[in-house]
Amino acid sequence: MKKIFKNTEIAFALKSDTELDRAYFLFKMISNQPLVRIGTAVTNFALKVHLPVEKLIRASVFDHFCGGVNEEDCLSVVDKMYTKGVSSVLDYSVEGKEEEDQFEAALKMTLKTIDFAKEREAIPFAVFKPTGLGRIDLYEKVGAKIELTASEKAEWERVVARFDLICSEAYKKDVALLIDAEESWMQDAADDLVADMMRKYNKEKAIVYNTLQMYRWDRLDYLKKLHEQAKQEGFHIGMKIVRGAYMEKENDKAAEKGYKSPICPSKEATDINYDAAVLYMVEHIDSMAIFAGTHNEESTYYLMQLMEEKGIRVDNQRICFGQLYGMSDNISYNLAYNGYKVAKYLPFGPVKDVMPYLIRRAEENTSVAGQTSRELKMLKKERKRRKNA
Repeated sequence: MKKIFKNTEIAFALKSDTELDRAYFLFKMISNQPLVRIGTAVTNFALKVHLPVEKLIRASVFDHFCGGVNEEDCLSVVDKMYTKGVSSVLDYSVEGKEEEDQFEAALKMTLKTIDFAKEREAIPFAVFKPTGLGRIDLYEKVGAKIELTASEKAEWERVVARFDLICSEAYKKDVALLIDAEESWMQDAADDLVADMMRKYNKEKAIVYNTLQMYRWDRLDYLKKLHEQAKQEGFHIGMKIVRGAYMEKENDKAAEKGYKSPICPSKEATDINYDAAVLYMVEHIDSMAIFAGTHNEESTYYLMQLMEEKGIRVDNQRICFGQLYGMSDNISYNLAYNGYKVAKYLPFGPVKDVMPYLIRRAEENTSVAGQTSRELKMLKKERKRRKNA
């Protein structure tokens, strides 16, 4: 397999020298773990007491990792990336809400992004988080089969109705819909709900996609069981395959509650699990569709190799590679340059509301071995190339 991810000229073609310098500075800061902790605490405090820091956040970390404060704001970024063949997934990244009016607002925004996707070739997917449409505690109770009160039953019916409205609109408008995975203790209820949506809307092809977090050791078995159901009941499976984003929280809760952690025992075990899911889906690609969400070069090469071995065209509509905006441009843009389908998650929302997302990105880059150093290495290489050009 030809190695293509070292070409920084292709990776950073859209970045000006100023943007390149800003990215280098940001990843330098993120590489310092104590600095990330202090910066997070100071930023949260400043926003809580309404200090005028939003402009500073907007001009630095926000603009690097987010498309804008609203969907219209994102369009210039969407169009710019698409000139290089990289598509966008507009992701309304407002988290941790608990009120019905906030769930209704997320519903409206998701429907709006489906309309955007329908109108623009550059936006092939829409996306939402289950907890954007309902309380995490309610998902947990439903998943644990705990008896709901009358008001909770009515509340859950509203969650189901929101899911169904979004999925039916995606189906009518022929827009693929990614549904993110979250914490394991709420995921059973979300999985059951998404599977019902697949039964309803994935009869001809995958419109509705669930997400498998492969740092969970049980996810491959879940995929295989779902596949058996899909074969019996006649529906297609859409899956976004990722490693996962809540590892520390998962391990802490398992230790606190005294149950076996759902997380694989090692990074190596997670990598093996991830590649096994990709292999299983490629082997059944006639009835499945994959959104391979990864910043891991080896896993990306592995899927590319599988496609080559099985004679699957690089632009096959059932296989898309995905990365987050502001990260792994060496993977995204080099894939697109070589004809593969690739999309960047493009988060947006008010600066204050998107802070939990931005903090997670900073913490992820700090904790994932090699992620920040790889970004810095690539940025340094491109700065040097331009200086010598």
